[in-house]
Amino acid sequence: MDQPNLEKNGVVEKYPSGIDQSSSGAEDEFYIDPAKEVKLLAKLDLGLIWIIMLLYLSAFLDRANIGNVKVAGILTDIHATEEQFSTAVSIFYATYVCFETPAAVVMKKFTPRLMLTIICIVWSLTTIFTGFIQNVAGLYTTRLILGACEAGLFPCLNLYLTMVYRREEQAKRVAYLFVCAALSGAFGGLLAYVLLKMDGVAGKAGWRRVLSPHIQALRLTFDRWVYIIEGIFSIVCALAVWFGLPNDPSKAWFLNAEEREIMNCRAAQRAKYMGSDKFDWAEVQIGFKDPKLYMSGLIQFMQDILLYGFSTFLPSILKAMKYNTLQSNYLTIPVYLWGAIVFLTMAWFSDRWSARGPIVLGANVFGIIGYILLITVDNNGVKYFATFLCAIAVYIGPGLNLTWLNVNVAPHYRRATEIGFQQSMGNTAGIVAGQIYRTAPYKLGNSFSLGALCVSQVLIVGKIFYIRSQNTMKARIEAGEIEDKRSIKDGDRALDFKYHI
Repeated sequence: MDQPNLEKNGVVEKYPSGIDQSSSGAEDEFYIDPAKEVKLLAKLDLGLIWIIMLLYLSAFLDRANIGNVKVAGILTDIHATEEQFSTAVSIFYATYVCFETPAAVVMKKFTPRLMLTIICIVWSLTTIFTGFIQNVAGLYTTRLILGACEAGLFPCLNLYLTMVYRREEQAKRVAYLFVCAALSGAFGGLLAYVLLKMDGVAGKAGWRRVLSPHIQALRLTFDRWVYIIEGIFSIVCALAVWFGLPNDPSKAWFLNAEEREIMNCRAAQRAKYMGSDKFDWAEVQIGFKDPKLYMSGLIQFMQDILLYGFSTFLPSILKAMKYNTLQSNYLTIPVYLWGAIVFLTMAWFSDRWSARGPIVLGANVFGIIGYILLITVDNNGVKYFATFLCAIAVYIGPGLNLTWLNVNVAPHYRRATEIGFQQSMGNTAGIVAGQIYRTAPYKLGNSFSLGALCVSQVLIVGKIFYIRSQNTMKARIEAGEIEDKRSIKDGDRALDFKYHI
């Protein structure tokens, strides 16, 4: 005889005796009221996502603003050459790639709130101090420190999202992070425009003011004000993290008792995906042996060449089209906003269809056309239009490729290892981007980005076939057609864990 359903706080419990939340059958034990779950997700987005977005916005702003200050005259201020500037762009990633994997693995031990707050405060102070540097050595030093501090941010935020949302809910939320990368470019361009327009206000040069009578030699030019203002903004973001981001999302301060119970049920349903909270070196080793990691890392490297080249050098690319300093900053704003809107739209479809690779393939086609136009066309209007095409691939590619790895790796520490190392592989592209975008009109950089897109297309197709073969193999084993000779059969290797294409 069927056992009666007991409903409590919007959750129907089929078996009143309770369940083992670590069992693989946990997903079948509860039915959550869809209307209440939709309301819960909206509340989580409103309560958490704005903090996460602010944090990543400030980080990317502090990292990429070097492109805005270049066109405003930082090279003159610190007596640097174009080659030294390229080195400053690249050197950031030397420390950045070294600390990503360790940061992702230890996040749970140090707790998300404490770890994210500390690194945010350190990089905020570093950004402010960058406004007072006097030579190239100072720029190199601050870039190295900035890279070390920001290294753990993206993998940790990404892992935090997996602690809150289901696999089919993640693309939209990862998209919010990459939207912040686009918005940071728009905000940086807007800030540059505002500060440059201050020049001459009240009869004084608004971008060349004396800091204090005691430091007569130090003039706070526009490029220095950019760093100081953005650094102060980042400190505000650190405070938001400390007071607003819960270590355990299921106990968030803005959830009521009913919503916390639904969160616990969602956690039980995702037990296989999340895994144990106890650190296990075996999971780290499995992660490093996963072919999906290296395919994803290579794709990320190719896509990140676009991301870092485009986000850092777009003002310079526009200035090479004969736009003046003011125009080359404010004309970046609509390009970045367009990239953000398109990415959010396609991330929604990605979650709806549980499709990742095919959407990246389609987005890259627009990027290929855009870079071909930048390289071959002389008309500046057409070239400016081409930057909008490039922006489609610039943000969708890295964002959905990362989501593709997120949803296909379990449990937590296996996923933490792979996300951290994938980001380390991908972010070495920042070193490359700093070297290929050296001199106007940046044909080498744009050509290199075009080539990276083409290689990425081949890698994506290869990964799609690999994922399909793994799903087919699991289906055949489950149907009894072939013997299961695999040594690892848990987490994402479980037969009922279907990989997203």
